[in-house]
Amino acid sequence: MSKVLFLNIPSHGHINPTLGLVEGLVKQGDEVLYFTTEEFRKKVESMGATFISYGSKSDFFVPKNKKPGKSILDDLLNRIDEVLNRADIIEYILKQIQGMKFDYIIYGSMFPYGNVISQILNIPAISSFAVFAKPKVFMEKGNEEFIKNHKATDTYQKLYMKLETLYGIQMPPMLDLFFNKGELNIAYTSELFVSNIKEEYDDSFLFIGPPVYNRKEKIEFPFEKINGRKVIYISLGTVFNSIDTKLYETFFKAFSDYDGIVVMSAFKMDISKFHIPENFIVQNYVPQSEILKYVEGAITHGGMNSTSDLIYNNVPFVTIPIGADQRYIASRVSELGATICLNKDNISPQLLSDSMKRVITERKYREAVEKISISFKDAGGYKKALMEISKFKILHSIE
Repeated sequence: MSKVLFLNIPSHGHINPTLGLVEGLVKQGDEVLYFTTEEFRKKVESMGATFISYGSKSDFFVPKNKKPGKSILDDLLNRIDEVLNRADIIEYILKQIQGMKFDYIIYGSMFPYGNVISQILNIPAISSFAVFAKPKVFMEKGNEEFIKNHKATDTYQKLYMKLETLYGIQMPPMLDLFFNKGELNIAYTSELFVSNIKEEYDDSFLFIGPPVYNRKEKIEFPFEKINGRKVIYISLGTVFNSIDTKLYETFFKAFSDYDGIVVMSAFKMDISKFHIPENFIVQNYVPQSEILKYVEGAITHGGMNSTSDLIYNNVPFVTIPIGADQRYIASRVSELGATICLNKDNISPQLLSDSMKRVITERKYREAVEKISISFKDAGGYKKALMEISKFKILHSIE
């Protein structure tokens, strides 16, 4: 039986795609020890893994400075500087697993020290790419001087020397700290969906399609209210959903006269100040995959999990990207003809309503969604990933 160390960042968008993989590994006999925060304990344990908390280091994942930088690149470098200054999480993890022997490691690609810990433990590594966009803006000419003079570069160089001295290892390049590759890299999408596959992704990448598994979640929802009705679904995810609360007022105004039911997820938000139309069902968290079976159209922020869920279920949708990789994903889906992408800063109830009518009634959007959906379903899923992990284990003489 193999023993697996799993390190991930505490985010629904990064944890959820790995759960089916973890369940599959456990079923085939592997023992999985999964580091994340208490919020995800039940999810991890329900898949048969052993949960280990980041404990006092959980704040490592919470940005101290939420003030926007001068540019996207500045934002990234500021965040990198923060995590570099909190590198004591490496020692914390090593202390928690002291005396344990692992056969291999799996880490979320955005966990900045996954590669570092795999080198320290001297075990083969697999990376989980829930977010696969590598924005070209970071590599554009003219940014070299800005990067060189940013405080993050000095912090990085000091930590690089420290880790090299302590452990005899080499850190990944600074801009790859949130794009940590392994020997095998599992991406939860299809090759069709990735625009720059030949430029950015080598043969170590395995595209398995979106995560489809038994979520084992018990979420209360009044399905009797949507059964037999037309339904629109709205969700801006769980990370950036509260950045611009004016959007919710736009949603309420745009669909107050909709002759069906609007289901809205408003994760950890206080919406008491809004007048909520009678045809809206608003909950903190909803069973998204189940609800999509009833939906004729949707609005999404363009997060990878939500976008994949909509496409997999052949639901046409409007995209309003807010942050992170959402602009990239929205742009790619738009290129493929499967969505109407709207600017969150230039949106009106009428524009939103009209856009929704278009994606629902104009056949070209549904056809584009269906084409991508087929590529998702043909990608192989967790079964393909587990087969490749088995080959990976044989290669490294892991039983």
